[in-house]
Amino acid sequence: MDSLIQLQDLEVHFPVTTGFLSGARGVIKAVDGVTLDIPRGETLGMVGESGCGKSTLGRALVGLTRPTGGKILIDGKPLTRDRRVQMIFQDPSASLNPRMTIGATIAEPVRLNGLRKGRVAITQRMLELLDLVGLPRTAAYRYPQEFSGGQRQRVGIARALACEPDIIVCDEAVSALDVSIQAQIVALLEELQTRLGLTYLFIAHDLGALKHISHRVAVMYLGRVVEVAPKAALFANPRHAYTRALLSAIPVPDPAIERQRRRIILKDDIPSPANPPSGCRFHTRCPVAVDRCRVQEPAWQEVSTGHSTACWRADELPELMPDPVTSSVNT
Repeated sequence: MDSLIQLQDLEVHFPVTTGFLSGARGVIKAVDGVTLDIPRGETLGMVGESGCGKSTLGRALVGLTRPTGGKILIDGKPLTRDRRVQMIFQDPSASLNPRMTIGATIAEPVRLNGLRKGRVAITQRMLELLDLVGLPRTAAYRYPQEFSGGQRQRVGIARALACEPDIIVCDEAVSALDVSIQAQIVALLEELQTRLGLTYLFIAHDLGALKHISHRVAVMYLGRVVEVAPKAALFANPRHAYTRALLSAIPVPDPAIERQRRRIILKDDIPSPANPPSGCRFHTRCPVAVDRCRVQEPAWQEVSTGHSTACWRADELPELMPDPVTSSVNT
């Protein structure tokens, strides 16, 4: 598959200052050297704890945050602020203008980008988008506060689609919704991907949210991607200690298994991105770290087809940290 988006050693650093007139005394390395490809038509899930840099990466992709280093390419060309890349935000209540009707909210990007000419054509396109996301056409004359959270998120999806994008960044797009509504929105996104040939970067803070929608998953920790794999391979045989810890936190619907499973509890808090640890950034919390991890940055290695990780102990990990569900049940 050809790559639609390529990130090459992407960096987003924010200066730290002591006052309005003071110079920078350091930087927060929110995104610090990320290289990724997103093939056309794929859903790449991105997971990590709060503060790991995944939302900052997404905002850089849509042009809301300016990278301080590296490159973002779309179809092999440098990406500028481009309508071909749009975002669905986490909180639809905060991302929709309460003073604009739903119809005006969806129609505005169509008009601003010159995608339709004339009021009749713009209105017709707005109504088509309401149909596409499963909202009644009468919603065009109402305001966001008159709708539920799930309905407002459908409006956010319609607004993103109004620009006729190739890739949509879904930034925690379902995390603020009830579980039953999450499933409906995920199903809608999958349907739209099939119908329109969309590509998604689907950002979430837990792997459970990515299990159904993603084709591949990228795991991010403290500004860097530490593991990338096809979804099935990542869930069956994660090869980074941080990924195994995240997987151990996913609830299992079988009560018997859930009672016996072994959680991997990470020690200490996540370090500051203004002063990341030397060597492997995860070594301060890793239960299997050795001296090499503390002083030498792990090399990026492919452990199987399409499955890569940055961990010195990747080959030993299945024995050092057995699967947190099946190992406890079998023993």
